[in-house]
Amino acid sequence: MKSVLLLLRKNVLYSNRFYSSAINEVVSSPLRSKKPKSTKTKVSGFVDVKQVQAIGGKGGDGCISFLSLWANEFAGPDGGDGGSGGHIILQACSNTSGLNHVDALLKGEEGRKGSSSHCHGKNAEHTIIKVPVGTIVKNSNDKQVGDLSNEGTMFILARGGAGGHGNHFFTSATNQSPAVAECGADGENISYTIELRSMAHFGLLGFPNAGKSTLLQAISRARPKIAPYPFTTKQPYLGVVQYSDYEQICVADLPGIIEGSHKNRGLGIQFLRHVQRCTALIIMVDIALDPWNQVEKLRYELEKFNKELSVRPQLIVANKMDLEVANDNLEKLKEHFSDEEIIPISAKCGTNLLYLLQKLRNIYDSYHKET
Repeated sequence: MKSVLLLLRKNVLYSNRFYSSAINEVVSSPLRSKKPKSTKTKVSGFVDVKQVQAIGGKGGDGCISFLSLWANEFAGPDGGDGGSGGHIILQACSNTSGLNHVDALLKGEEGRKGSSSHCHGKNAEHTIIKVPVGTIVKNSNDKQVGDLSNEGTMFILARGGAGGHGNHFFTSATNQSPAVAECGADGENISYTIELRSMAHFGLLGFPNAGKSTLLQAISRARPKIAPYPFTTKQPYLGVVQYSDYEQICVADLPGIIEGSHKNRGLGIQFLRHVQRCTALIIMVDIALDPWNQVEKLRYELEKFNKELSVRPQLIVANKMDLEVANDNLEKLKEHFSDEEIIPISAKCGTNLLYLLQKLRNIYDSYHKET
């Protein structure tokens, strides 16, 4: 019985893997998620840039008090210190998406005042704001001062003020009964720009209606909006591809780029900040509409946004291979980019998606081996 169970387990293991006859190695295969996609149709706004004013909490004031005991009317000063004000802290959290919940004015709690009988005021609680992993923080000079790229990473936007000393603190040999105390210090008041840069391994780039959202919906549980008109996608969407060895690859679908996007045409190119952390870029083209021109224009817009992105590893994917003119245009596309591999697919019909996913895994593995 034990040998039968081992045999069954071995068969199941091998059925979830690919074998390459050329190099005789085992390669993990992508899995289709068994969990159904969400049926929610609610559409909410997506905020990936936010201007905030962070004000730390004010410290509590010190107390002026003189102790009076039985048979000792002048027992001395007993004023306590005030508590410290609360900090404003950002914390990276994987369960948070977008910056919609972040207020433009962030103000910390104030510390409690000191009291008599040497009682110190309570320190204020820190204000912790959850933000998505991948959020960066820039100061008023547009210089990056914080990078929340790991789960649980924190960044202090504004420190709270220190609490003031009570009159007991100022007692000395020459001044036994000081009638003076400190006011609590004000917290820091600093302006920041908070930006969200998605932590995706691959970024989908293409012209409007190239089929990016259809592809993301076909390979993951993401549910981006799909419609037959331009600029259907107005915000980035993330989808996760699962493999048989439990590895997961994140793919980001970005709004469509048009010629002149760097001049703020269409939706502009500011959302390309979300692909700055990507391992590689997927250039998706509509095979029926001069795909060679689409590739050149997309790469030109990338270079205008950030020259570093133009040298990032890129994978050209020709979509809509189910159309009649697809084969002829595919040959022309291969002639224009003879030194690059062109992957023909049909996201709508599911043609060649398995090979595309395996290609993504190879790029992902090669990158992580180097790092």
